[in-house]
Amino acid sequence: MEWLSAFAAETFTTQFLFALASIVVIDIVLAGDNAIVIALAARNLPPALQKKAIIWGTVGAIVVRTLMTLAVVWLLKIPGLMLVGGLALLWIAYRLLTAEEDEHGHGSVNTSFAAAIKTIVIADAVMGVDNVLAVAGAAHGSFLLVVLGLLISVPIMVWGSRLILRLMERYPAIIYIGAGVLVVTAAKMVMGEPLVKPWFQAHAWVQWLVYPLALVAILGGARMVVNNRGKGSQPESNAA
Repeated sequence: MEWLSAFAAETFTTQFLFALASIVVIDIVLAGDNAIVIALAARNLPPALQKKAIIWGTVGAIVVRTLMTLAVVWLLKIPGLMLVGGLALLWIAYRLLTAEEDEHGHGSVNTSFAAAIKTIVIADAVMGVDNVLAVAGAAHGSFLLVVLGLLISVPIMVWGSRLILRLMERYPAIIYIGAGVLVVTAAKMVMGEPLVKPWFQAHAWVQWLVYPLALVAILGGARMVVNNRGKGSQPESNAA
């Protein structure tokens, strides 16, 4: 048992514990976005499938994040990655807000379940860049810390998404708050893209316009689409 004590003494140093604490904070902050995506994607499923969507969506997200962690150095070399990812996340936020109107009454439950899992995995792949970079930076090259970071993010996403899902069912307005978080995340990704970051830094005032414009465009646009579809279905309902 001496070797175990020696391993623990060499591994669990003050620096290691500080790095682990940093990763926990990073996971709490950044995994919240993933929990919101999971909850938004699962909200239109039957209750029996919501738990399955949360579990399998989290599993898929962790697999994607693990692969991204292994390929983080290569990913950083892809020009425009953050820009494309941010724009894709804006589209995902819009689709999540209008999904109920688009898919209500169309397709089988299995199709909806598969669509929810697909949305969760794609969204996590888009948003996972920030999380992977943050965890990798805090780990300082420690493979053990990277693994612990991935493991810690699992319960945060599962419990967080369940809590958010319950709140959405009770307070529907939270759906737009959650989508707003995704829009802000997307805007940060776009402005953080190395290809355009110098321009935004040179024109700092523009950054203050990007957030409200993005929120109005996505949330307002989705709200208008939902309201118009609701009006279009009223005559049919009255006729029935």
